[in-house]
Amino acid sequence: MSEKIESTSEHRLLLRQLELKDYNEVKEIMDLVYSNMDGAWTRKQFSSLIKKFPEGQICIEDKGKVVAVALSLIVDYAEWGDKHTYEEIVDKGNFKTHDPEGDTLYGIDVFVHSDYRNLRLGRRLYDARKELCEKLNLRAIIAGGRIPGYKNYADKLTPAKYIEMVRNKELSDPVLSFQLSNDFHVRRILKGYLPDDKESRAYATLLEWINVYYEAKDKLIGGKKTVVRIGIVQWQMRAVKSLDDMMQQIEFYVDTVSSYKSDIVVFPEFFNAPLMALTNEESPSEAIRSMAEYTDEIRERMIHLALSYNINIIAGSMPEYYDNKLHNVSYLCRRDGTYDKQYKLHVTPDESHYWGMRGGHKLKIFDTDIGKIGILICYDVEFPELARMLSDMDMKILFVPFWTDTKNAYLRVRLCAQARAIENECYVAITGSVGNLPKVENMDIQYSQSAVFSPSDFAFPHDAVIAEATPNTEMTLIADLDLDLLKDLNTGGSVRNLKDRRKDLYNLSWVLRKEE
Repeated sequence: MSEKIESTSEHRLLLRQLELKDYNEVKEIMDLVYSNMDGAWTRKQFSSLIKKFPEGQICIEDKGKVVAVALSLIVDYAEWGDKHTYEEIVDKGNFKTHDPEGDTLYGIDVFVHSDYRNLRLGRRLYDARKELCEKLNLRAIIAGGRIPGYKNYADKLTPAKYIEMVRNKELSDPVLSFQLSNDFHVRRILKGYLPDDKESRAYATLLEWINVYYEAKDKLIGGKKTVVRIGIVQWQMRAVKSLDDMMQQIEFYVDTVSSYKSDIVVFPEFFNAPLMALTNEESPSEAIRSMAEYTDEIRERMIHLALSYNINIIAGSMPEYYDNKLHNVSYLCRRDGTYDKQYKLHVTPDESHYWGMRGGHKLKIFDTDIGKIGILICYDVEFPELARMLSDMDMKILFVPFWTDTKNAYLRVRLCAQARAIENECYVAITGSVGNLPKVENMDIQYSQSAVFSPSDFAFPHDAVIAEATPNTEMTLIADLDLDLLKDLNTGGSVRNLKDRRKDLYNLSWVLRKEE
């Protein structure tokens, strides 16, 4: 028989919406907190606010008594801009400024009973506001913040300098320090926002918290996905009799991966290498140039597969021979019938020595129906500048088709890919080929363990590996990638690699170069 255990805590906290019956308790707190200003709202104003926007008026009660409150409105922020006063936003307490069709949650006030200042109830209220902002699909939370600590420094510091020192934790302000710790940033300094706020010398900070989940306009169909399913093919190198023979293998995998409702399928670097054995060229450099003659047809047939099976295809990489220049190129074949390409920028010593291959000159970000993606072919992932530039262009998933012959070569690709996922707060998928090609010089043996990597934080797998294949075995991987987790990481991760870069010390730029 179980025994009911009563809580021994002196508190019993409950977060809920405010009701009209709470007015007297709210008034009591406001009169205490704002004794040197205007005190509490009138009952009529309180009633009007709750009727206009009940969801936005939140409180915390302790054993039935209200002890902390957050009040909000929805506004169309474009109508107000950054130059406004508190009285204008609240319409002198009439709250006719509330616009249910607006895009911004405006924080009117947050206050906590002085007896409860040590329980961090303000943080709970801020978190509840953020949740409300997300659920209502509002762009941001805006609030005017007092800086009451400024009264002690007004004769020595400008408001801007005071705010900078608080931001750098050289000074502490009872309001601003709290707001900054809750991921708000200062948009600008306002003069005359609260003319009666003598402690702040009538200055205020205009604060903003961005809702990273905000969607400007939801589509009923065809909208961007928050969870993307990818399929990667660990490709078996085998002898083929013809291009049709190889395309039959490719279609098998496209069909298989698309049957799992995947959004994209990825093939390895030089997955079409078996075609080199059909060229009858003894020289490796001549063989790969002859193989390049198949590239255009393979691309067109893979575009057709992307359309037929409703799946985006990253066609690994293939040689391109044009104007007496040999390049290594990866094609993105979209399921809407369009295509794009990324050249390999860094060629390995073997590619240069055996084939006379050259590196490309452009780095591209690709818009797709699953978001922005990047493609780096094999060796390119070992140069962190490229992935960082793609990340600056809002890349969410990086795809790395590779070809490696030995395990140590493979590990260079793998370990660098894992680093790119952490550095750039993105997902990275790598895939290579396995097996042997006895009659193809310089591509005779293969080593691969395809994998999908994530950043390393609590929301992701403990080893930052979402999926990985059995080494040197032909197979596919299917993995779901939650893009919203990347947003959470960017704004609230244990570390924030993208945000914390010291751009005041260093920068990264692309040196433009004309094609020869």
